[in-house]
Amino acid sequence: MNSRGSSQAQDAFRSGAFQRRIALIFVLQLIAVGISVMMGTYDMAPVWAVLALIVITTMLAWLAARRQWRPVSALARLVNGWDQHPDLEALSPQRLSRHTDADVASLARGLHGFATRIAGYTERERNFTRDASHELRSPLTVIKMSVDMLAEEEGLTDFGERSLQRIRRSTREMEALVEALLILARESDNGVDEEVFVVNDAVRHELDFARDMLVGRPIELQLEEPSRFALRGSPRVFAVLFWQLIRNACQQTERGRVVVTVMPGMVVVANQSEPLAEPASGGKMPLYGADRHGFELAIAQRISDRFEWPLELKTRPGSQNVASIRFPHTQAA
Repeated sequence: MNSRGSSQAQDAFRSGAFQRRIALIFVLQLIAVGISVMMGTYDMAPVWAVLALIVITTMLAWLAARRQWRPVSALARLVNGWDQHPDLEALSPQRLSRHTDADVASLARGLHGFATRIAGYTERERNFTRDASHELRSPLTVIKMSVDMLAEEEGLTDFGERSLQRIRRSTREMEALVEALLILARESDNGVDEEVFVVNDAVRHELDFARDMLVGRPIELQLEEPSRFALRGSPRVFAVLFWQLIRNACQQTERGRVVVTVMPGMVVVANQSEPLAEPASGGKMPLYGADRHGFELAIAQRISDRFEWPLELKTRPGSQNVASIRFPHTQAA
């Protein structure tokens, strides 16, 4: 009991020792400056000696304060390098000297506990996304294979063909959604499959999927390629981002066309809605405006912010909605 009380008393005494030492340094400096001024006032020393004494005491005070500040500076440098190479054990309480100031030790222990919890969250996130990736993709793969096998069966009715088409479309949309959510769920997944790929080829590949999804709908997909460029990044991430913009544009278009334009360092997706042949009930024509709060645009915006590919949304006259993705660093195709 006595040893415990003695330890608590020592911790209480050590707490605030850093401030006391800094205060003592500046009090001694103030006394030295005061004595120097008095010596100069009563002609006990020449002016140059008084000034030299003031400069020397100020420098000594600054050096002493800098020495006292050294543990805090070292702690700041250690924490500043955590983004690249986190070293949690460097702040472990067992590695702190018993002469360490109580305030600095308390700060180090708090940072160590916080960083340890963050590391645990990151590890659980990594395990969850890995397991979720497998558990979610496997059923989708089974569904796609089953649909392909059913499509080869003879004697399917028109209703069965339409049902298979809806299943195929929904599976593709679910696959893209799962891919997007898994990308956003990972904190450090920016360069998992980074490579140099041609943007035009990736756009054409996704448009082929989109045309399959639009079978039976009066929507035309057009591709214009006044430019051709390559990009260093994740083609999987680009495909997910582009697919979200295509899906959003098709959902905003009841009848019309969606034009994809590949420009220098930019991909533009614009949808143009045409008025229906027959007015809706009440004699009013339906309006097709950009739904800037749509789920697809929300995912696209988060991917854009995450990978620093600026996304810009505009609404032009004539019910034309335009989404532009800019790529700051491009390469020749």
